[in-house]
Amino acid sequence: MRLDGVGRRYGLRGSWVLRGVGLSLPGRRLVRVQGANGSGKSTLLRLLAGIDAPSAGRITGRPQSAYVPERFPAAMPLTALGYLTRMGTVHGLRRDAAADEAREWLERFGAASYARTPLAELSKGSSQKVAVAQALMARPALLVLDEAWTGLDENARTVLDRSVAERVAEGGTVVFVDHDPARLAGAADVTYRVEHGGVQEVAGFVPPGHAGVPADGPRVRIEAEGPPGAALPSGLPGAPRTERTPDGATVLTASAPYSDALLRSLLAGHWHIRSVAVEEASP
Repeated sequence: MRLDGVGRRYGLRGSWVLRGVGLSLPGRRLVRVQGANGSGKSTLLRLLAGIDAPSAGRITGRPQSAYVPERFPAAMPLTALGYLTRMGTVHGLRRDAAADEAREWLERFGAASYARTPLAELSKGSSQKVAVAQALMARPALLVLDEAWTGLDENARTVLDRSVAERVAEGGTVVFVDHDPARLAGAADVTYRVEHGGVQEVAGFVPPGHAGVPADGPRVRIEAEGPPGAALPSGLPGAPRTERTPDGATVLTASAPYSDALLRSLLAGHWHIRSVAVEEASP
């Protein structure tokens, strides 16, 4: 996906929120967007997701996309399960399969007890779980999250963290904004700053797992042993740092949000997992 000279203004005579934006978003990337309040972060995300159209320039190569706003417009005459089931059919699932997947996502987010509750009666946190679930059900190639963690409880935030890692591990691109600088700390592949109507890559940013560069936040340490003569699978989630043990095993260290996706990739390559440990960040 590529943006060339993209700009956005509101109204025929309104001021430009963004102007002359050019960037490329390849697959298998986690992209953080940061900037001051009112700088245009949400405008950029809505353009990426196709919610808004640019006033200037063009966007090409947009893949199947899903978008989660900070506040979910829940004033619809549907229950949580009914809404998610309908969205599942929109994404191409049969109705029974869509209902099963909707129940699974509600369970994962700790919202199964609200399945039959009308959307308009849900709390902010519960409706946000539904908003996130509908986006993840689509298994989009581009997932756009605008303060999507807002209002979620700790368990739901952890589920979303892991789901983001899964999307990237499966080849998708995830673009996110969050007010918490520790959100997915050390996991982003690239960071952009929105400022004065433009978008610039953050200078000096180093992707997580780069040799000799510790990631912020907790990390997972996995000791694994592969089949005789086998090399590590390519493109492992989280770009883990690797080292060999004296007895020939491999130790992989990556940002904690990537732990589940990294383990799945190793197991899929028939690697034996000796141990898994979480290393807290140094103060």
